[in-house]
Amino acid sequence: MTQLTVHTHATPAGPVIELSGELDNNSAPDVRTLLPRLTLQAGQQLVIDLTGITFCDSSGITVLIAARNRALAARADIALAAVPDRVSRMLHIVGLDQVFPAHPTAQAAAAAWTPPTSE
Repeated sequence: MTQLTVHTHATPAGPVIELSGELDNNSAPDVRTLLPRLTLQAGQQLVIDLTGITFCDSSGITVLIAARNRALAARADIALAAVPDRVSRMLHIVGLDQVFPAHPTAQAAAAAWTPPTSE
C-alpha cells in the first residue's frame, strides 16, 4: 500500500505543501484534490517541499504540473524545495527543470521570493 503524508502551512510568501513518502498513481489524487482548496493569492508563491519523497512516478510529476497550473491560474509563482536526486533527474529528462525553480529548502525558496510591488 502506498503511503504519502501531506502537510500544508502558510507563510508570508504563500502556502507550502510538504510531501513525505511515495508520490505515485495511488497517492497523487490526494494531492490533486488538495490543490483547489489552497489559499493562494496573486503574487504569492506556492512551494512544494519534496524533502520526504522516497518515490515519484509519472503520476507524481503530473501532480507537480497540476500544482504549477493552479499557481499560474492564481497569478502566483511556484517553486520546488529539496528535490531528491532521482526526481531531479526525471524533471531534467522531460525538460521540467526549466519550468520549476528549485531550492535546497522551503526556507530558501521563501527567501528567494520577491513580493509584488504596488503600482
